[in-house]
Amino acid sequence: MQSKQSGMQFAAAKRRLEWLHDLRVGGVWIALGILLLIILLQFRFDPVYIWDNKWFVIAGLATTIYVSFLSIAIATLLAFAGALGRLSNSAIWQGISGFYVSLFRGTPLLIQIYIIYLGLPQIGQTLREAGYPTLAGWFILSATVSGILALALNYGAYMTEIFRAGIQAVGQGQWQAAAALGMTRWQTLRMIVLPQALRTVFPAVVNQFISMQKDSSLVSVMGIWEITFRANRFARKDSKYMEMFLLAAAIYWVLTVISEWGQRRVEAGFAEADRR
Repeated sequence: MQSKQSGMQFAAAKRRLEWLHDLRVGGVWIALGILLLIILLQFRFDPVYIWDNKWFVIAGLATTIYVSFLSIAIATLLAFAGALGRLSNSAIWQGISGFYVSLFRGTPLLIQIYIIYLGLPQIGQTLREAGYPTLAGWFILSATVSGILALALNYGAYMTEIFRAGIQAVGQGQWQAAAALGMTRWQTLRMIVLPQALRTVFPAVVNQFISMQKDSSLVSVMGIWEITFRANRFARKDSKYMEMFLLAAAIYWVLTVISEWGQRRVEAGFAEADRR
């Protein structure tokens, strides 16, 4: 009983020390923020302008979140399919998945956006002139659809290797044990391997999502009214580029902090489930 109480006291003391450490770190952050603001004010930085026009930029937050979430969902499906192709014994599936990964990891995301948004309509126009108007419509995409497709294809290629590594991290003994129980490879993958692989790849997938939230700013080149496009549009009106782009950067930063907090919560849930 006494050792249990001592353990609880030790744990409480440890949490208190961690809280005090986090408080000190927070104080350093606040001090650095104030210092940065003082420096900016020396160069005619106008925080009042940011405050007065903040909602115009913040209004693009919904579009940024929508594009990011839909893109990461599609990218996850592509990555899972790509990982299965990479692990397949079929030369055809290995070739297709390998080509996909190499192509989209080896070319800039911005070029991919331009090709999908501006290049594909050329194919559509050719098909329309050839008398295939229905088929041509598949190659003429809206700006939002083009941005989502480009982000999904690009990040799906990077995440393919993450999923492949996660699946391979599950020991071969579990495949063999499942086969001995009469389970098919698909049943083994779905019921035994994939749940374990998802826990392994979850932190890396969240990191990819955080990167995607920031890279979604590239879709502004197509005129999508997300955070970056709105900040740029308003900045050009009054030549307040520093103010508007710092506001946009702050919004992306907050999104990143929230995503990292959610990641820690889910990982803590996984750890608690493992202890049970």
